[in-house]
Amino acid sequence: MRLKKEDAILVIVDYQEKLMPAIKDNEEISRSAEILIKGCKVMGVPILVTQQYTKGLGETIPSIQEAIGVHTAIEKTSFSCCGETVFSERLIEMQQKSVIIAGVEAHICVQQTVLDLLEKGYKVFLAADCIGSRKEIDKEIAIRRMENSGAVVITCEAVLFELCGGAKAEGFKEISKLVK
Repeated sequence: MRLKKEDAILVIVDYQEKLMPAIKDNEEISRSAEILIKGCKVMGVPILVTQQYTKGLGETIPSIQEAIGVHTAIEKTSFSCCGETVFSERLIEMQQKSVIIAGVEAHICVQQTVLDLLEKGYKVFLAADCIGSRKEIDKEIAIRRMENSGAVVITCEAVLFELCGGAKAEGFKEISKLVK
């Protein structure tokens, strides 16, 4: 299953101020997510952003907000993004069939979202270096479960070069600079 830019959407799940400090390897995960976001913007891939109970967990962290630019986060209290009507409606409106997922926590909101998206018939690409949990074991088991359920486990860099498709593609030079 290949990832094509004209059919893809990036979903950024809950990189929030009060949650991120507790995530194992949070700086590396945030850095990879920033590259993924910037690269998807270069390739014209639309982006949806969620925030879990913003009042309690805070806003999306500044580095991720800066990478995204102007946006309106979708507020959620459901662990799965698909449990929020606004998210589901926007996803349907955009008509993309391939969903790239990045976010936290891998074993809760990310996993439940991935499982629901697969059940709805979406092709799901899990950017493994852009997801995290407080404990490594939770992340590892969640990745295995999502992959066994049908998600494609991929890295940020693999996503971006697959969206490009080749060295002559528009945006290739910008993507190359991002990943260096």
